[in-house]
Amino acid sequence: MHNATTWTFPITLRRNGVRLEPLEPRHAEGLAAAARDGELWKLRVTSVPAPGDEAAYIDTALQMLQGGTRLPFAVVDEASERVLGTSSYHDIDAPIRRLCIGHTWYARSVQRSHVNTTVKLMLMEHAFDTLKAAVVGWRTDNFNHASQRAIERLGAKKDGVIRHHALRRDGTVRDTVMYSMTAGEWPEAKAQLLYRLAMYTE
Repeated sequence: MHNATTWTFPITLRRNGVRLEPLEPRHAEGLAAAARDGELWKLRVTSVPAPGDEAAYIDTALQMLQGGTRLPFAVVDEASERVLGTSSYHDIDAPIRRLCIGHTWYARSVQRSHVNTTVKLMLMEHAFDTLKAAVVGWRTDNFNHASQRAIERLGAKKDGVIRHHALRRDGTVRDTVMYSMTAGEWPEAKAQLLYRLAMYTE
């Protein structure tokens, strides 16, 4: 029987010059710089920390880590050591080998680059091939159409919409679009992700 502390654990992953490392308080300044690149906190459909809120954002993630429900990462460019953003495993349910990928955002200058594809490949590969996850899920705001398209490009299937599900930063309540991928669907999705990465790097 898996439990959260033995099934998922802090780890560093590397691929294509991108490093995923355990999120720590020392990353606050780097996250602040990444958020300033595009003033991302102004987007109502994301949870990017506003200026000055980075330490609290990290503290919340680490509290969830201690509770066994989240495993947060900093996304780092290995050549420059610049923090590009963050992503997490969350809603970790070890007994049924299910987890979600989310709390993901990047500096605007690296959006629509190889970075997101690389990060998702590393997280999905670790989840399915190492942790032997049965299913990986994603959640996004019903108005975050860019995120929905990105999740669908991964090969995830839309499970449905939970209406009136979660608060946005502006006090409104969002509907949440739910996606998932099973272990059986992963090999084809992995092949497609590798193909897309090859197109970026050619």
